[in-house]
Amino acid sequence: MEPTPVAQTERGRRWAATMAGHGDGSLRTAHVDSSAALGTDGGAEPLGRRQREEAEDLVLAPGATRASGAGSRAGAEEPDPWRTCFERDRDRILHSSAFRRLAGKTQVFVFPADHQRTRLSHALEVAQVATAIARACRLNVALTEAIALGHDCGHGPGGHMSEDALGIFLPGGFDHAVWGADVSLCDLNLCQETLDGIRNHSWSRPAPSTPEGEVVSWADRIAYLCHDWEDAVSAGIVTPSLLPGAVLEHCGATRSVQLRAFIEGTVGATLRTGRVGMDTDLAEALAAFRRCNYEHIYLRPASVTQGTSVVAVLRALVAHFTDQPNLIPGVRSAGGLAGGSERAVFEAVAYVAGMTDRFALGIAVSDLGWDRERLPRGVDYLTGR
Repeated sequence: MEPTPVAQTERGRRWAATMAGHGDGSLRTAHVDSSAALGTDGGAEPLGRRQREEAEDLVLAPGATRASGAGSRAGAEEPDPWRTCFERDRDRILHSSAFRRLAGKTQVFVFPADHQRTRLSHALEVAQVATAIARACRLNVALTEAIALGHDCGHGPGGHMSEDALGIFLPGGFDHAVWGADVSLCDLNLCQETLDGIRNHSWSRPAPSTPEGEVVSWADRIAYLCHDWEDAVSAGIVTPSLLPGAVLEHCGATRSVQLRAFIEGTVGATLRTGRVGMDTDLAEALAAFRRCNYEHIYLRPASVTQGTSVVAVLRALVAHFTDQPNLIPGVRSAGGLAGGSERAVFEAVAYVAGMTDRFALGIAVSDLGWDRERLPRGVDYLTGR
C-alpha cells in the first residue's frame, strides 16, 4: 500500500497550520495558547550591547577582559547593536564550516562509534568546563566560550597525528592551535583576544594574554582526559581499576565526579590566589591521569598503528594536491596555480587539513586508488565527493 503523503495526514495538516504563527493584528505567537509575557505593558527598554558592556564593571573581576574597548579586528567593523564583540565571535565560530566539520574529525577513535566523542563534542565539553570556571571566577563568559569553541578548529583529520603528517610540508611545521587562529578561522575576522586564546591554548605555547584564555587551557586538558578515559572504558580498552591512586583519591572513578573535582579545584585555587591555576595536589592528580591516558590509550599499539596509517594517507593526499592544485575547488575558482609551487603546497595542506576523516579517506580510495587494507582500522569510509 502506498504511504499517505505527509501533507494529507492529520499531523501534516497541523504542522502546515503553523506556517504564519498564531494571532492577528500586530503580534503573532508561536503557539495558539501562548501566554508568556515580560510583565510590562509594552514599551520596555531593550538591553543592548552598550548597557551590558557598562554592567561588566559591576559583575566582572578586576582582571577579567572587558568587551568595552576590546574587539580589535584585522578588518574594522561597526559594533553590533545587541551583541558584545566576544558574543559576536562566539556566534561566528558556532556557525562556521570549520566548526561544523569538527563533527567528522577524530578525537581519539577514527570514525567513532555512536557514543564516542568527535572533535566537535570535545569542543562543546571544553566550552562547558571553561564557562563553568569563568562564571564562578567572574571572568568574561562570552570570550571564554568563543575561545573554547574555536580552540580545535585547526585540527586536521585523524587526530593529533595530522600534525605530524602535515608538518613536513610547512617551514614552521603544523600546529593545530596556530593554524586554527591564522588559517581555519581567519575569514571570520575575529577579535585579537579570541584569536590569541585559540592560538595559545596548548600548554606548549606561550601563555594566552587573557585569564579567559588560560581558563580554556585548563578546561581543554580537564575535559579530554575525563572523556577520553570514559570512551576508552566504554570501548573495553581500559578498566577503572587502571586509574592511578592519586586520581581515585582526589577525583574519583567516573567522569562526572572527576569533572566536579577538577572544576571546583580550579575555581578554588584561582579565587584564593588571584591567578588562574590549580592546587598542587590536584594538578599532580591531573598529571597522573594524563600519563595514564598516554600509556593505556594514546600510545597503545593499536593507536600507534592507526596513527601511522593516518600519516601515510594525509601525506599522500597533500602530495597529490600539490602536484595538481587545480583540483582544489578554491584554487580553481581563484584562477589556478602551478603544480609544485610553494603556494600549491600551502593550498594542498589547507585543503587536506580542512577535510573530515571520511572525506579524506574516501578521496584517498577514489582518487589515489589507496589500498583499503591500509586505511585505519574500524573506519567505515565513503568514496566519492
